[in-house]
Amino acid sequence: MSGNSNDGKSGPTAKAAGAYSLAELLSQPNCWSTCLEQLQASGQAAELRQRFAGADEWLFVGCGSSYYVALSAAATFGLLTGQRARAVPASDVLLYPEMILTAGRKTSPVLISRSGQTSEVLRAAQLLKSRGIPALAVSCAPGQALEKLTAAAIVLAAAEERSMVMTRTFTSMLLSLQALGAEIAGQSGFFDALVRMAGSAGHALKLLPERVGEFVSSHRFDDYVCLGQGPFYGLACECALKTTEMSVSYAQVFHTLEFRHGPKSIVSPETLLIFLLSESGYQAECEVLEEMKALGATTLVITNRADQRARAAADLLVELGLDVPELARLACYPFAVQLLGLYTGLQKGGDPDQPRNLSRVVVLNS
Repeated sequence: MSGNSNDGKSGPTAKAAGAYSLAELLSQPNCWSTCLEQLQASGQAAELRQRFAGADEWLFVGCGSSYYVALSAAATFGLLTGQRARAVPASDVLLYPEMILTAGRKTSPVLISRSGQTSEVLRAAQLLKSRGIPALAVSCAPGQALEKLTAAAIVLAAAEERSMVMTRTFTSMLLSLQALGAEIAGQSGFFDALVRMAGSAGHALKLLPERVGEFVSSHRFDDYVCLGQGPFYGLACECALKTTEMSVSYAQVFHTLEFRHGPKSIVSPETLLIFLLSESGYQAECEVLEEMKALGATTLVITNRADQRARAAADLLVELGLDVPELARLACYPFAVQLLGLYTGLQKGGDPDQPRNLSRVVVLNS
């Protein structure tokens, strides 16, 4: 699918609607490899392990997509390291610090912001600094305010984007934190799995633009629902946000098994249910998929490998087919839904690079 020129002009200077977003989301596997190579070559993960040694818990903080990075990163950290790991929005740190910062517990905060300029994240950094709590910044823009307010920073300049909506910055920041979790857990094999995933993801994802484009062109949906469990819940949140931002559509998110407890009342052929099927919870999640299909749902199913049950219940099935551990595959799951949001936005006549009412950075005046 293609869009019209962003400004109505023709010629070499014209930019097709969504061109930046499309190029950036297609570049993700190469970007992941670059970021992981740089992180490994710099030895930064090992340095950070020493700097934040002895933490009782890890606290991942962000806003919007960066908060959803935090959710998936916290899940990875907890499962890899066995340490307590939580994700909270920056606003909770500011409004309820005593609820978030547990007295007597050595907390290592990780502050996530693509731009390094998000006001609420900066204010959270200032609050932590005032309390003498060293924090780690993760961003994609060097030399910004967040980096200067924290004790250390991971800056993924190779992932920076021109488009307004986060795609490769989301997945690259998640991967960098997964790599850090592997270092802290002493699981070099998991880092190697991330590298293998990045190297093979291009092949696994190469047919998706055409398949998702055809699916979007042949359907019209009133609502979108994204479903995931455990470490996939943060990804489901991001998938819903991408659909909303890029196509100005209404999207909701639920834990997969929670959807049958009331929300299933919205199921219809005009509501697209997006299932992120895990390996560890596959059977239980597949039961929900089958239940919703029997109620008349239209379904997009993303999983590593599907059985006949999932195939029969999926209107569009995306199989990744990656031979790496489940946690090492997380960054691949949003890809199809990023495309869904992009092509739906174009179908509706918008420009996914510049959705209405949005800015690249939320900067508050007061």
